[in-house]
Amino acid sequence: MFEAVALGQKVEKADYDAALPELRTRLLKAQAQLEGAGFPVIVLVNGADAAGKSETTNALHEWLDARYLVSEAYGEPTEEERAHPAFWRYWQWLPPAGRIAIFQGNWYTQPIQERAWKKIGAARFAHELERIRKFEQTLADDGALFIKLWFHIGKRDQKKRLERLEHNPETRFRVTREDWRQHAVHNRILRICEEAVRETSTGLAAWKVIDAVDDRNRNLSAGRELAERLEERLKQPRVRPAPVPEPPRSDPQTVLDRVDLGKHVSKDEYDARAAALLGKTSRLARKFLRKKKSAILVFEGVDAAGKGGAIRRLVRALDARQYRLIPVSAPSEEERAHHYLWRFYRHLPRRGKLTIYDRSWYGRVLVERVEGFATHEEWSRAYKEINDFERELSDDGIVLIKFWLHISEDEQLRRFQAREAEPWKQHKITAEDYRNRAKKNAYEAAAAEMLERCSTEYAPFVLVPAEDKRYARLTVLETVCESLENAL
Repeated sequence: MFEAVALGQKVEKADYDAALPELRTRLLKAQAQLEGAGFPVIVLVNGADAAGKSETTNALHEWLDARYLVSEAYGEPTEEERAHPAFWRYWQWLPPAGRIAIFQGNWYTQPIQERAWKKIGAARFAHELERIRKFEQTLADDGALFIKLWFHIGKRDQKKRLERLEHNPETRFRVTREDWRQHAVHNRILRICEEAVRETSTGLAAWKVIDAVDDRNRNLSAGRELAERLEERLKQPRVRPAPVPEPPRSDPQTVLDRVDLGKHVSKDEYDARAAALLGKTSRLARKFLRKKKSAILVFEGVDAAGKGGAIRRLVRALDARQYRLIPVSAPSEEERAHHYLWRFYRHLPRRGKLTIYDRSWYGRVLVERVEGFATHEEWSRAYKEINDFERELSDDGIVLIKFWLHISEDEQLRRFQAREAEPWKQHKITAEDYRNRAKKNAYEAAAAEMLERCSTEYAPFVLVPAEDKRYARLTVLETVCESLENAL
């Protein structure tokens, strides 16, 4: 792939100055049209050391309207970033719809460097490239436009650049001993880079390899690629299929119909077992903190199934400094402008911490599916996106504990009426709850498919019979203890 790029093309200063006005006008016009186009643009600037990545990033910043642009150059992960899953620091800066983000030193840098210096083998490198493909595919499927620029220079030209930078007092700081160490193995790194480019150049996220020997040629090529790709995308009609409400359930039985709702425990048994389990949970959570392990607890279930009550009992065993409780409601305007997983990525726990989600990313395949807030294509692909997301969390060492609390239709009605009768509980019942109840069959069909397709080996769902609240709360505590204990 790199061999096909003819190196050394030069652009004279006069030609460069003459081309800039038109190029800048195209970029600004396209950027203005992007604001209402409903998709974000992610520009990746990668390539060899001393290939001019920073210079071109600066040029793009100058040519575009900086008010609608995010630019992030990544170095070594900070302590906070190392305490989170690997992709956490990238999700933080993903642009909303209508904006452009330029990422330098992005998610390709670390695996390439680790492979170049033999910290990881070929199999692990292939695994990391697959993670990158899935990450980019998830964003591209949601509409993000990827423009991936790879700046290519040969070893001889790299040496000239390093020497020129080193001899200039104003740029000498940019050349380090590490740069010369990298230069010494330029050809080895080049082979690894070519593999990365080849394996991650997909139909929705293809690489553009640019001759970076001449600064002006590099800048113009990068700017033109950005303009052309953006103009091409903006010409495409913005087609969004009309959401289709979920039809009534037709199949006679689902996994939820087989939940044994007759299970219960007495108050005395509950009091005795709960006290022991809370103490055990507390000890395990403290050990989790010392071992720098983290966990995510997801609570899903039908309305009034007791998720809040189970969470309140659970957190009695936890130090408030160790966990975060995230109650999930309808997305804000800012959250709707991003990929639906963006708002959940922001709250992922750092090492030693726990995050509890009261409802979660499964809203995409539940309420958004049933109510028609997501198209059929969007919620259909979400099963794989969610499984990939949870697999990544599991690979990063996070323990995932997922609950579905289930009750009967009659019990749900009884709890609704009880809430209406108690002044301090009336805020928990709304007309929306009764409206959702009228769509019981559609919601149960969606939940059953979710449970079947997203209960994986690394992140299984635990179905909790919640007709008896005490039994449900004990089941939650026992499951949490078992999961934390197994992880330790």
